[in-house]
Amino acid sequence: MAKGSQLSQLKSALSQAGVTGHQQNGKKRKRTAGSQEKDKEKRAAKLEEIHKKLNPFDTKVTKLKHEVGGRKLKGVTGKPSQSKQAGLEQRKKTLLVEYEEKGRAGGIVDRRFGENDPTMSLEERMLERFTKERQRSSRGTAFNLEDEDELTHYGQSLSKLDDFDNVGLRLEDDEETGQLAPDVVGKTHFGGFSDEDEDEDEDEQPERKKSKAEVMAEVMAKSKEHKLRRQMEREEEDNVRHELDQEFDSLRDLIYAPDPSASGSNSIPLGPGAAPKPVELESHDVDYDQRVRELAFDARAKPKDRTKTEEEVALAEKEALEKAERRRRKRMLGLDESDSEDEDGRSRKKRKRGGDDLEDDFDDEEGWNGIGTGLGDQVPAVAGEDADSSGSEGEDDGEEDEEDDDEESDGQQDDEEESEVEGDHEELIASAKPSAKRKSKTRDKELPFTFPCPASHEELLEILEDVDDKDVPTVIQRIRALYHTSLAPENKFKLQTLTSVIIDHLLYISSPPEPHFDLVSSLLPHLFVLTGSYPIQAAENFVSKLSLMHKNLRRGLSRGALDPQSKTWPGLSELTLLRIIGATWPTSDLHHAVVSPTRVLMGAYLGLARVRSLADIASGLFLCTLFLQFEQLSKRLVPEAVNFAVNSVLHLAPHRYEDVAALPGAFPAPDFRSELCRGLSLDAKKAKTKAIPKAELVALLTAEEPTEEGKAQLLGLTVDLLGRFADMYKGLEGFIELYEPVLEILLHIREQIGAGSIQARLTTVSDSIRRLLKFSREARQPLLLQAHKPIPIPTYIPKFETSKSSYLRRQDPDHERNEAAKLRNQYKQERKGAIRELRKDARFLAGVEQKKQAEKDRMYNESLKKVYGSIQTERAEEKAMEREKSREKKRAGRK
Repeated sequence: MAKGSQLSQLKSALSQAGVTGHQQNGKKRKRTAGSQEKDKEKRAAKLEEIHKKLNPFDTKVTKLKHEVGGRKLKGVTGKPSQSKQAGLEQRKKTLLVEYEEKGRAGGIVDRRFGENDPTMSLEERMLERFTKERQRSSRGTAFNLEDEDELTHYGQSLSKLDDFDNVGLRLEDDEETGQLAPDVVGKTHFGGFSDEDEDEDEDEQPERKKSKAEVMAEVMAKSKEHKLRRQMEREEEDNVRHELDQEFDSLRDLIYAPDPSASGSNSIPLGPGAAPKPVELESHDVDYDQRVRELAFDARAKPKDRTKTEEEVALAEKEALEKAERRRRKRMLGLDESDSEDEDGRSRKKRKRGGDDLEDDFDDEEGWNGIGTGLGDQVPAVAGEDADSSGSEGEDDGEEDEEDDDEESDGQQDDEEESEVEGDHEELIASAKPSAKRKSKTRDKELPFTFPCPASHEELLEILEDVDDKDVPTVIQRIRALYHTSLAPENKFKLQTLTSVIIDHLLYISSPPEPHFDLVSSLLPHLFVLTGSYPIQAAENFVSKLSLMHKNLRRGLSRGALDPQSKTWPGLSELTLLRIIGATWPTSDLHHAVVSPTRVLMGAYLGLARVRSLADIASGLFLCTLFLQFEQLSKRLVPEAVNFAVNSVLHLAPHRYEDVAALPGAFPAPDFRSELCRGLSLDAKKAKTKAIPKAELVALLTAEEPTEEGKAQLLGLTVDLLGRFADMYKGLEGFIELYEPVLEILLHIREQIGAGSIQARLTTVSDSIRRLLKFSREARQPLLLQAHKPIPIPTYIPKFETSKSSYLRRQDPDHERNEAAKLRNQYKQERKGAIRELRKDARFLAGVEQKKQAEKDRMYNESLKKVYGSIQTERAEEKAMEREKSREKKRAGRK
């Protein structure tokens, strides 16, 4: 580019580009419009290039800190004016359009049929629209191919006629389509006049696209084909129906024909060799339509009854029980069944007895079998219903009484503690008297169907006074059905009281001298259901029983743990209560309102009570068994149970340990070799051949003197318990320290007992414990210091990476941290870019609003100017008129 001013540079650039100056053409040629347009485009491109070269402000160059030759970098040179103009154009196309359309409301009105009618459903709207569309289409076409009505011509169907009949043209083999053969169309119509070679070449070419006329011809052909097929099917159905009508008379003669062997037959005898001819009876002369009308009067199927709700089912069960009870009372009083009235108050007549009656119909259809579902012997069915229906009702009950215990003062608590220590042993239930215990008797009269809901255990005993043990669950089930929570609001409180009454009755029937454990098992499902329905009230009842047992334990310990008259170990009823708690409540919870105090009480029995007799050992082993069941899932260590089992082995089995110091391990043994426990040891001679029968808890707890058989039973049970505890605690860290002394004691006792069942059981359990100890030793590892990576020595030498030249960039040896840093940097850049674009958008919209406001101000100023101009014009005219008037007055000589 030439040097000098901008003007001289522009002139030289224009002359060099051939835009200005004289252009010499060798020959004159005629210039067309196309060549002129091309010349204009070339001229504009040259001017644009010259403009870019001469304007240094259109290009922005970013100065690099380190210039490297031969390296191409993006973003070094930029064109801010062009980018700004491109951004403005883009915003005018997008943002400005959205801004102008911001407050605009659409002008589309939904005029579809039924759209604005709220009374019509979606299906009705769609059906009406479809109907309107079909009506509109049927009005627009003269002949509808899909119409069911068949078009005719002089009585003949148009579908059977062909447009090319009797023309002499040959059709295809398939006459149903009604189209001409392709060779006829190709030779004689507009597709002909071509050679065969050309036809072969066309066959090899890809299939051409069909025209609209061909497509419509195929549609019409298919429509005719479907229509013909439907017509043929209709004709076949008509033929079959006609044949059935013709054969109906013969079928009717076969159905209603009289018996030829019967006397008075209407058949006429024929001569020999003649075929029998059916005789038409008067009854067969009935018209076919009359037969069809008779079939219409047949009984139709009736819908089944709807599924009843839970309240309706409970009400039906209650009414059925009350009705059955009224009939039972009628039968008991010797009254006739007809004297009883049904629910509507109308008397029912007894049906007449026939000659085939067997005198066994004293129950009608609503008698014994009409009690209702869930009131028989199937306890879990109704139990599930009660649990679902009243489970939510019982969760919040009893919360009102939670604050009653906080109102007692400290002085009252001290008095209660003194009364707990001082006093006699209290029974868990007031009515648990052995003399008042009823015996199981056979039922001598019929069991009633309705019972009052007992409010106390005494009332329940009065109800069950003449009831057999096997019928007690039925009585409880009927009471629950009669006092269902959905029948009356107060039934909820009655069932809550029934829960405590059932608990008292379970303790009553399990107390000596004749406990009925079968009856306890049959009543447990009802207690489970009621406990699930009313958990808070049931928990309060159980906790009150546990509190009484704890008071009795404290009273017994205050009298003397070694006193034979003090009751420090639980009896049959107490053990039954503990077993019921384990079966009713979840025992694996860390903290539970019922199970936690139960676990503490059982541990107090095993840890504080002293062994004085064989019954004490039996009661303690039962508590160990309960602990084994309680901790089956949680596997929490109960040292009292393991310690009592080891002491029981030392009490029952023959051994040569003389004092506590000779015992292995550190197990506390306060009763070892005591005067009361010396007679509990099993005779070594009898233990050699003694078989171990199954332990009977009732016999062991009620035995006055220890027997060798009872000792053997308890010894076998204790050995089994030690083996089961070892299997449960094998995962503990201190299993080796816990069971090494136990294994040593068992091996010592096995040496003292010869061959026999006890010795075999000791061998099995000791081998199992030895194997578990071996596995535990192999799994145990010594303690080690905390393993960590070695601490590197600090170096101050700079680190150079020879693999990459971009050492100035931020590098991190941790790949994930490096990627996270890149993402953060990218997010920061994108955030800055988004903020920048938002600011540009706001600036653009502000400019648009400023232009609109300026336009408004301009129009307002123009309108004001027009108003001012009009006012000034009027004022000028008014002044001119005033001046003219004043002149006229002067001329007339008036001032």
